[in-house]
Amino acid sequence: MIKPLHLGNKTFPINIIQGPLAGVSCSPFRKLTWQYSRPAFSCTEMISCNTLLHQPQKRFTYIDPKEGPVCFQLSTDHPKELAEATKHVTELGADLIDLNCGCPVNKIRRKGAGSSLLTDPKKLYQLIYAMKQNTHLPVSIKIRVQGNSDEKFNSEIAKVVSDAGADFLVVHGRHWTEQYETPCRHDEIQFFVEALSIPVIGNGDISCVGSLQKMLATGCAGVMIGRAGVGQPWLIRKLISELADEKFEAPSLEEIGKMFIEHVLQLIDLLNHEKLAILQSRKFAKYYARKLPNKTEFCEAINYCFDFSSFKKCVDDFFENSPIVPAGGNGSNQRENWLNVEKLKE
Repeated sequence: MIKPLHLGNKTFPINIIQGPLAGVSCSPFRKLTWQYSRPAFSCTEMISCNTLLHQPQKRFTYIDPKEGPVCFQLSTDHPKELAEATKHVTELGADLIDLNCGCPVNKIRRKGAGSSLLTDPKKLYQLIYAMKQNTHLPVSIKIRVQGNSDEKFNSEIAKVVSDAGADFLVVHGRHWTEQYETPCRHDEIQFFVEALSIPVIGNGDISCVGSLQKMLATGCAGVMIGRAGVGQPWLIRKLISELADEKFEAPSLEEIGKMFIEHVLQLIDLLNHEKLAILQSRKFAKYYARKLPNKTEFCEAINYCFDFSSFKKCVDDFFENSPIVPAGGNGSNQRENWLNVEKLKE
């Protein structure tokens, strides 16, 4: 059910959030998502508190005046450092603040941060408390679940979150060792919903109205979209329309291509570095090209672009006048359809 979302001292008109994505969730991505979907809020990518305080980068800290509410996601295992970072992002204009307690990357875990905090409840309490004491904004932590591992921390984490005074909890329904092939564990998200009196946000595998309904069935107060939102800034609006059984007109391939171009233009402006922005665009190509008949060829072609001019020509050549791949189409048919289109052009 789509409804208002009450988190601490803030209320948002809907309960769908665009989550943090490494290397993706900077201002251009968030701005496009706001323009086409108006989520409750969008998250920054995970930001090291040490970097934020000592080597700040515009890519992490910039908030565009035309984007919606922003939740800064921080990473550290030092309460004093987190206290200072919390003050800093509050001054920068954050709307909410989250501590990453789910990152599975070894270099983050070796520092005692990310998902390693799930087995250190004393430290986790200190970190949440440090956030609460240094901002008036709603604060949360984003966690993974214990799954089938030997780490049995769900109950302990629920107690720590409640005792330390977090305003809400975001739960990704996988253990930190599990890949995306492992289905989201909705039962463990439901455990936190039932164990806590604060709002719980469910995260994992939400890409269509069916998966959205399955997550909402856990009783969670809201849901967080992840990778599915990349290359589909309209996705949240589409899900809301379909949940209400209303017609939603998806953008054409030509319109999607223009969105990709706009995304990269804004990235160039943010980074002040054309080539770097074009190189970063490569990771977005497969997402914007989801429905492109010749997706593989497009992604390969993007890898040979090193400036905006060649990038734009590549996108225009592939996305203009291309038929959208029907749902369930296989690779061979996609290739055949593309060849037929090319013949018609000749």
